[in-house]
Amino acid sequence: MDLQQGDKSVRNYKELLVWQRAMELACEAYAVTGRLPKEEMYALGDQIRRSAISVPSNIAEGYGRNSTRDYVRFLSIARGSRYELETQLLLCVRLGYIAESDIERAIQLGTEVAKILNVMITKLSQ
Repeated sequence: MDLQQGDKSVRNYKELLVWQRAMELACEAYAVTGRLPKEEMYALGDQIRRSAISVPSNIAEGYGRNSTRDYVRFLSIARGSRYELETQLLLCVRLGYIAESDIERAIQLGTEVAKILNVMITKLSQ
């Protein structure tokens, strides 16, 4: 699949800015889970890690599909996982497990990923 990113052709999903930012987001989410209390490491922590992994994974899987329709579907799943991750992080703050400042970078990256995904979904759906 050959997509345009700016003026250059993208021949590999790893060249996609959205995938790169989603990988950063996943790493940041993993770092946040390290701050959770032990009793939440396997419950909420596991959910956070799963949703974080889902974002770049679905971007990559969709890129590898043979149709634009499938690609858009996987980008939509990635977007949903991004919102799921944000909700879980905000819940950690509300429960007092971590400070809001601990999730600032993840929220910032998630917002950037969502914006890029929205543009991609819109353009590919036309």
